[in-house]
Amino acid sequence: MNIIETENLTKIYKGNIRAVDNLNLQIEEGSIYGLLGPNGAGKSTTIKMLTTVIKPTSGTARVAGLDIIKQSMEVRRIIGLVPQDLTTDEDLKGIENLMMVAKFYDVPTAKARENIDRLLKLVDLQDAAKRLVGQYSGGMRKRLELIAGLVHEPKILFLDEPTLGLDVQTRSLMWDYIKNIQETKNITIILTSHYLEEVDALSDKLSIINRGKLIVSGTPAELKNNVGGDILTMSFRSAEDMNKSLEILSNFQPTKVTEKTARFKVKSSEVVLPEIIEPLKRNGIEPLRYQVDKPSLDTVFMDYVGRALPEEEGEGDSRKMMMNLRRLRR
Repeated sequence: MNIIETENLTKIYKGNIRAVDNLNLQIEEGSIYGLLGPNGAGKSTTIKMLTTVIKPTSGTARVAGLDIIKQSMEVRRIIGLVPQDLTTDEDLKGIENLMMVAKFYDVPTAKARENIDRLLKLVDLQDAAKRLVGQYSGGMRKRLELIAGLVHEPKILFLDEPTLGLDVQTRSLMWDYIKNIQETKNITIILTSHYLEEVDALSDKLSIINRGKLIVSGTPAELKNNVGGDILTMSFRSAEDMNKSLEILSNFQPTKVTEKTARFKVKSSEVVLPEIIEPLKRNGIEPLRYQVDKPSLDTVFMDYVGRALPEEEGEGDSRKMMMNLRRLRR
């Protein structure tokens, strides 16, 4: 069953800037769904429309069966949003921040305390609940932000760059918390991230958006399999050796060539390597290094978008978006 369905969802900003262009998505209930795309692709605008912060120019979407235009207030009651920017107050204790969020959503005090106690245990923050947030580490702060979006027990949680700025070890721990939350609460999670390995590890399904249009959707495994083969990179001692090798290997067309390096996409590196090594040896050429990379989401992204995902993401002020959502909820 789909919990989110968009129907030709479109947003055109002043100056005829088409941020989202007839977008059609189907997101299954209880899944973790990744949204990928370069800066300006339309991800943030899509989320703003799905969370009813802005209205579409045309088209619509249904969130848990609710129309985002006609039933916006009902939609806001069943969604949670964790923006990439920190929104919790450093001068308040962790539990005070969570109680404040509960008040925004009109959660009765007794119910709020019960929910907060359970959530703090879920992300191992119960011992830090009465400490000022300004004393938290970066990872602790991110965990607090994560459960702040869950205090009112939403059906759908939007995570915008949930591990941005964290070290590799802390990021991995956050993945475990996100998986645990999804499994424990059977909640639907919409995830945007510029860490492709994060989307690969967490998502049941994902979509790549570019220039406001849906480019491709599928499971991470399906998309990687569709890339079609391994990436073989060979490095040479000199540009002369490389050029001579390309002549010898004329049956293999490189996908990228630099001064002393050539990259090929091959169906199976195990089958093709002997066909490459033997003719080079016969001609007295031995590459300095062979490197075989199995398809990854990086490969998929490059294939469909034509460039790497930038290190920093963001199409707008996500802190402002969160505050707007809470204000609209009132």
